[in-house]
Amino acid sequence: MAAGYREASQPEKSDLVIVNTCGFIQPAREESLQVLREFAESKKAGQYLVAAGCLSEREKQQLAREVDGLDALLGTRRWAEIAAVVERLQQPRQSPYFHFPETDHILEDDGNVVRAAVQGSSAYLKIADGCDRLCAFCAIPLIKGPMRSRALADVLADAAALQAAGVREIILIAQDTTTYGRDLGLRDGLTELLRQLNRAVPQVPWIRFMYTFPGMITDELIALMAEKNAILPYLDIPLQHAHPDVLQRMRRPSDMQSVRATLGKIRAAMPDAALRTTFIVGFPGETEAEFQALLDFVDEIRFDHVGIFPYYHEADTAAFGLGDTVPGELKQERVQRLAALQEDISLARNRAWVDKELDVLIEGVGDDISAGRSFRDAPEIDGLVLLDEVLEVGALVRARVTGALIHDLIAKKI
Repeated sequence: MAAGYREASQPEKSDLVIVNTCGFIQPAREESLQVLREFAESKKAGQYLVAAGCLSEREKQQLAREVDGLDALLGTRRWAEIAAVVERLQQPRQSPYFHFPETDHILEDDGNVVRAAVQGSSAYLKIADGCDRLCAFCAIPLIKGPMRSRALADVLADAAALQAAGVREIILIAQDTTTYGRDLGLRDGLTELLRQLNRAVPQVPWIRFMYTFPGMITDELIALMAEKNAILPYLDIPLQHAHPDVLQRMRRPSDMQSVRATLGKIRAAMPDAALRTTFIVGFPGETEAEFQALLDFVDEIRFDHVGIFPYYHEADTAAFGLGDTVPGELKQERVQRLAALQEDISLARNRAWVDKELDVLIEGVGDDISAGRSFRDAPEIDGLVLLDEVLEVGALVRARVTGALIHDLIAKKI
């Protein structure tokens, strides 16, 4: 807006198309490349196409070669300089313009841009970027550089702007939210941020945070969640595996007794807390016994939601040197076995909510049915609550659960 541009609702009617790419794993890279090609093929005269994000940072030369019609590339570390990139496009050039100033970390001065993506009544609010972890399967530190936390005052200011815009749910995100503020000298920075956020945006009924790291969920954080109604009792803890030997090869925390203790504290403080995790199957060297240990752990803990991914053999990661030793067919078989187990668990967890009450944030209406989410469900990745009446989108309603499916609940407004 400050540079004279405004958002267009339809890409085909815009003067500038920016594709925010993902370069994390092969399927995401292929999807990003496909989208870029589709926009390039449908470009109109005078329209510019810019590739931004992780894939631009990681494979800039490949994108320039493979996408005919690409006008510029902008990486993750200087994303706020997009206006300067667009200005440069007005000048004569023979090939795509590359905007990758030398830097080893994410831009700290974001030009007072609100670091939030609004989706309906919810908003994802970025509190940090980059990562200091050295997980063997992950290229994010290579792409984004070391972690940089945003100033607490800046995050609170963005949250206030979202409250003024009528947002009903703020979702805090980073590569690792539980490490927020460490580079700013804060001890248990996420807890302090949540404490201040709870006071700063009293009109926002839901505050959720994602992507926590094992071993970083403190007793103070658990106590704050249990005390403050607005801070949802929902924990997303990507564990990646449950066998210590696999976790050590992954360069992840491998003390599973500590993990069990933390999960026990969460459920003791918040009996209805929703727990989500993510697992990678088929990591190099994963034996049948190691995979069985993962199955046993999932059956023991009984998570509400589990994301399951086969291992993708990614160049420039520490795991690449281990070789892709688990055959693809076996990876898929293990994905299916773990998914089947978790489906039974998810259905049982959902059935336990029948005849209970919860709040539902209405997100859409169709065929005389309203679809929303409860505190147990993050947008896009978890389930829905379905109600058999038309309700106002954005409303937060009280409902009684009348039925349960594997991923979704059926409820009636009270």
